[in-house]
Amino acid sequence: MIVKNRQIVLAARPEGLPKPSDFRLVETPVPELAEGQFLLKTNYLSVDPYMRGRISEAKSYAEPVAIGEVMVGGTVGTVVKSQHPGYRPGEVVVGYWGWQEYAVSDGQGIVRFDTSLAPMSTALGVLGMPGMTAYFGLLEIGKPKAGDTVFVSGAAGAVGSLVGQIAKIKGCRVVGSAGSQQKVDYLTGELGFDAAFKYKDVKNYAAKLQEVCPRGIDVYFDNVGGPLTDAVFTQINVGARIVVCGQIDQYNATRPPRGPRLLWHLIVKQARAEGFLVFQFAGRFREGQQQVAHWIKEGKVKCQETVVDGLEHAPEAFIGLFHGENVGKQLVRVSA
Repeated sequence: MIVKNRQIVLAARPEGLPKPSDFRLVETPVPELAEGQFLLKTNYLSVDPYMRGRISEAKSYAEPVAIGEVMVGGTVGTVVKSQHPGYRPGEVVVGYWGWQEYAVSDGQGIVRFDTSLAPMSTALGVLGMPGMTAYFGLLEIGKPKAGDTVFVSGAAGAVGSLVGQIAKIKGCRVVGSAGSQQKVDYLTGELGFDAAFKYKDVKNYAAKLQEVCPRGIDVYFDNVGGPLTDAVFTQINVGARIVVCGQIDQYNATRPPRGPRLLWHLIVKQARAEGFLVFQFAGRFREGQQQVAHWIKEGKVKCQETVVDGLEHAPEAFIGLFHGENVGKQLVRVSA
């Protein structure tokens, strides 16, 4: 009989980089099920850079997590008990019930996951929110064409690594930046990027981009922002598309950063920069999942996961994102 639920709640609003003390592990009773509800057991939870914005008081596209509230995040789990006519014990489902071992749901916001497509963990990675971000962000916003040069910042992460692989499938020349030599080797060796570089070793980003993208940049998939993105503006081709997906360089800033004002390059190159949220394409997720799953089965897409065991280690895994500790999708395995 399940009576206790372990949860990680937000204990304090971070100042700059989040700390373990900004989170707290608590135990709460598991509520009794009412008619039309079912009990979920969390198998994996996701940690992602966007969560930094959700624990800030700054105005954004969603309400911030309140102090003392369960930390927000994508989850995949198993129905263990049900009083809902539409859900049976044993079914695998995906949702956003956050950093906790168990959750009660009435089905709102819950989506079944077909484990015949790929293993359960991929529901939060290559076939989940990061995967759909890469798929629709590149194909619908970036619109790559065969022969284009596509540059991806944060290329070894869950989103960037898939962006680069899809761009290769579409016949593009693909270049990425990453934070370690291990990640650079992974991009050019395992994933087939045409070139990659360790951004921490580069003093002149514009010169480096000229070296690795000698024909200029047609599509830039931006996960990082900051000085590297500033330099990209100086290297774009006529008609370039800049896909603004993330700005991890600024997520922990305590004051607005100052930098060069380079939007005039968009005028000169008749180029476009566009931001997006993956939820714009929610009605087409099944399409994206089926296509990416097909590429995985064909061997055209590889998916790397970095997995930390134990709910109690979720804050460390989250903080590790900002130190570049993960390769591919960062997950926390809560239960087998």
